[in-house]
Amino acid sequence: MPIDPPAIRPGADSDGPAVAALIARVFGEYPGCPFVLAEFPELAAVASHYRHRNGEFFVAEQDGLLVGSFAISCKDGDGVFEINKVYVDSAMRGSGLAHALYAEGLAFARAHGGTTLKLWTDTRFLSGHRFYEKLGFTRQPVVRYLADATDGWEFAYRLVLP
Repeated sequence: MPIDPPAIRPGADSDGPAVAALIARVFGEYPGCPFVLAEFPELAAVASHYRHRNGEFFVAEQDGLLVGSFAISCKDGDGVFEINKVYVDSAMRGSGLAHALYAEGLAFARAHGGTTLKLWTDTRFLSGHRFYEKLGFTRQPVVRYLADATDGWEFAYRLVLP
């Protein structure tokens, strides 16, 4: 029996627990990268969180399971949009789902005057780095330390929209 492709839709605040479960699954793939819900307070009202920042939150579902997420926002209203919460379930990687989620976010940014996209990504998420670089993002000459349970570092990426 064929499996239906994931459906992408705007997220809802009620998606928070499913997004938490997705992030926990992804973090679980990396040694020393624990998921601690208390470090993600925005998940209590995840869609509202990004909409209050002039943005949108997208999710992808397949057969009742949330398999992808993507947030984009422009907190300062200056055309510089930040990408957050880009997570795709391991079973869906390579399927084009990340590109589809990115396309939704990019369309949103362009429709709202976006000129630049920026993001931070854990230095351990190598496949994510390759994904962003294929999209044209450039790694910036700065890193930041996360004083959280992951004890991690993040790279900055930036893309000026044509």
